[in-house]
Amino acid sequence: MEIPPSLTSGLQAHLEQVLAAHGGWIGFDRFMELALYTPGLGYYARASGQIGRQPARDSGARGSDFVTAPTLSPLFGRALAAQVAQALQMTATREVWEFGAGTGAMAAQLLLALGDQVDRYTIVDLSGALRAQQRETLAAFSDKLQWADQLPASMQGVVVGNELVDAMPVKLLARVAGAWHERGVLLGPDGALAWQDRPTALRPPMDIAGEHDYLTEVHAQAEAFMRTLVDRLAQGALFLIDYGFPESEYYHEQRFMGTLMCHQAHRMDDQPLTDIGAKDITAHVNFTGLALAAQDSADAAPQGTAPWNLLGYTSQARFLINCGIGPMLDTASLPERAMAQKLLLEHEMGELFKVIGFARGAPWDALGFSGGDRSHTL
Repeated sequence: MEIPPSLTSGLQAHLEQVLAAHGGWIGFDRFMELALYTPGLGYYARASGQIGRQPARDSGARGSDFVTAPTLSPLFGRALAAQVAQALQMTATREVWEFGAGTGAMAAQLLLALGDQVDRYTIVDLSGALRAQQRETLAAFSDKLQWADQLPASMQGVVVGNELVDAMPVKLLARVAGAWHERGVLLGPDGALAWQDRPTALRPPMDIAGEHDYLTEVHAQAEAFMRTLVDRLAQGALFLIDYGFPESEYYHEQRFMGTLMCHQAHRMDDQPLTDIGAKDITAHVNFTGLALAAQDSADAAPQGTAPWNLLGYTSQARFLINCGIGPMLDTASLPERAMAQKLLLEHEMGELFKVIGFARGAPWDALGFSGGDRSHTL
């Protein structure tokens, strides 16, 4: 079903009000937040159906916009569960926290595989519409489930997030004729949203070689999220899976168009100012920035706080292989195997997606990083 005009026009009207209240211009991070999360109107705040396996066959139907690993194959969650089980044991905890649970597919896979090893599964999700879908998907596990609107001052357990950080708002920085600008959004003379650059003291976290024009993103909200988790996770571990690069690759001189992209009906474009509220907006993850933000927060912790350790960083393919997806493929049907291979193949999800893990307390050898660890590249 197509997005009702009342939703897209309602979001446009809301954006115009916000722009007027801010002198006619807002940074892209604020625009992205509004486009994705405005209650009742933003992409993730409206009716669900964005996440799915295939685009609609009927041209008159909307269908889904993109696929995630858990909706692609249940073997993703089964393999991840091996790492979560080890983390629960090593941290002496019995609770899982999932941020941005989407359809609830990964939660269902983890809960089924982990069984009695988990007493409670807490979902933190900003989308009321997706929460409703999660409740339906996870009805069989209702005795272990709870939803949280905000984090407690102190928490424990194993935290997981799949394609979470890429949807956090980013600032856009543009080097034009040698000068850095923040790229933001205003209302053009024709009433359409348009770009406008303003000089800024902000800079990418590393120098960009060359003098050519260059567009990129900085990830203040993602790094703030990491600092909050480090501060509040008193006991446990954290695993994040997403597409992205270490900093040296992220800000390579040849990546001059940035990584910002939109997803709609299983197609990608680089036009976030069109069809607002009807498409996903994402940016690749700077995994070095996440690791540094976590370490900085850990270094600032009060004396006596348990240490914070990087467990590892590797490709999704290597992580899943380390977690035992190979034998699972051996016993899967041919159609199941074909879908699961997309999680591993380099030209699909296997290489672009990465996994990073952390733990509070004494360091231990995490299963998912037992081979092919790339922590030295961060």
